[in-house]
Amino acid sequence: MVWSSEVIAVYLTKLDTVAESQENVGQATILNHMCLIPMPAAFTVVQAVNFKHDFQQACQSNPELTTAVFDFRQTTFMDSSGIGALVGCWKVAKKQGIQLILRNVSYQVESILALADLDKLFVIEKPEPLLESPAAPNLATHSPAPAKVALSFEPSFVTHPSVQSKAKRCIDVLGALIGLTITGVLFVPIVLAIKLDSPGPIFFGQVRCSWMGRRFRMWKFRSMVTDAEQKKHLVKNEASGALFKSSNDPRITRVGRFLRKTSLDELPQFWNVLKGEMSLVGTRPPTPDEVERYEIPQWQRLDIKPGMTGEWQVNGRSAVKSFEDVVRLDLRYQENWTLMYDVKLILKTIWVIFDRNSGAM
Repeated sequence: MVWSSEVIAVYLTKLDTVAESQENVGQATILNHMCLIPMPAAFTVVQAVNFKHDFQQACQSNPELTTAVFDFRQTTFMDSSGIGALVGCWKVAKKQGIQLILRNVSYQVESILALADLDKLFVIEKPEPLLESPAAPNLATHSPAPAKVALSFEPSFVTHPSVQSKAKRCIDVLGALIGLTITGVLFVPIVLAIKLDSPGPIFFGQVRCSWMGRRFRMWKFRSMVTDAEQKKHLVKNEASGALFKSSNDPRITRVGRFLRKTSLDELPQFWNVLKGEMSLVGTRPPTPDEVERYEIPQWQRLDIKPGMTGEWQVNGRSAVKSFEDVVRLDLRYQENWTLMYDVKLILKTIWVIFDRNSGAM
């Protein structure tokens, strides 16, 4: 059953006058086969966990629901935990055959949804100021992603001080230029070694998730056989949780092992840093399938940009095989972040790279 925006608008305007036929489940208001849940003003981790719980309760208590409306009228701030809650609710709704509608979505909220490509997942309705004038045409639309937001990568909400730090960005740009210069010097011998050892492309690009879940293609020098992704299911995963690691991965080439040991395979990521998709220092960049397995509190990792290095890189590297440990290290970085802390982690990373006992990320 598909509801038009006009029908939903009529229902919502009647909610205050039909209390005798309503049933409240937490903050959810149930009317016939429709559920209305007002969104919190600040949609952060605590509110996100409670919100998902309220929605699950509403769905379980009302199996006849066909439509759920999330009203963003009062929402002025949302971080990655809010994104995680919406994704979790979408999964619950899909399983039960419920249509989700995000209503009264401001440009700021829509920008965040567009970064994570969620504007394509949900039915989104912008605020309807013309409801006060019945004669005016209905302008509620299922709006496309704002192109400028997706391209500029400018944050609409400041989820962490490092996101808006101009000094950190200057360090990133300077470091990326130096790193790309080093890459240019080493490019020819690395390319020759890769080509002589294993036929195939020079670079390997993999989709990862950046700030607030925005997807980007992270680049490396290829260190595995060309059909490594197709053979992934044949390799035993030695990590726990939403991680994949294997200390003896047979897909890695001979040259690839050297590149990983020296972290030379990661040199192309300086291009990602220059573009603003990554930072020199940050959290470990997750893959979309890792993010799919996140619980709401774990989405906090995406409140900042991922980094070429970070706490996980200087505290065990390949030895860190527990996803909970990765989350703990990433959140510790967010709590301790300062520009000097970034500098210390960069210096520690250089030391780790030249330490024979260290492994690759």
